[in-house]
Amino acid sequence: MSAAANFSYAAGTILVFGDSLSAGYGLARDQGWVDLLRERLTREHADYKVVNASISGETTEGGKRRLNATLEEHRPQIVILELGANDGLRGARIEAIRGNLATMIEECRKRGSQVLLVGMNVPPNYGSDYTEKFRAVFATLAKTARVPLVPFLFEGFATDRAMFQPDGVHPVPAAQPKMLDTVWPLLRPMLTSGARLTDSRVNRR
Repeated sequence: MSAAANFSYAAGTILVFGDSLSAGYGLARDQGWVDLLRERLTREHADYKVVNASISGETTEGGKRRLNATLEEHRPQIVILELGANDGLRGARIEAIRGNLATMIEECRKRGSQVLLVGMNVPPNYGSDYTEKFRAVFATLAKTARVPLVPFLFEGFATDRAMFQPDGVHPVPAAQPKMLDTVWPLLRPMLTSGARLTDSRVNRR
């Protein structure tokens, strides 16, 4: 089997495991940042496919419950973990958010998946102390778990009201390329390493 054939077989699946911010809430079909990611990968890394397992309203607790079955079904090489925003908006306990995310990262690793953690901020509804602790969850977890981190999915437009739907929470179509451009620099290096890792597994068969 040629090296090219190996790479084609190996590149595999990127699983986006998130909430409404990744599910494309309020957007027409193919407008969300995950759809734009799929288009970019087709242009630059055609061997990868993208599975969007994001659900509007999802929390870290809900994600933890359904992750194993999703990993078993899709067997992804890379998991983009974008959860926590709904927990923060509901004032969930910081320790619970951190614990749920840590459990999901560990579960992905057990199955041989790389993880890209996506961070979020929350408005100061519950006070500045909660807001700061929530923000720190992602940075701290990325450091301790040694996974790459997108610090803030809304980087560069969070204060621009025109970039959000009337609910003030979900980004409009014009913001979706910005979200992808925020994720891409962290994801791109993982594509090659993920392909190499899976390629070595194929060669050992």
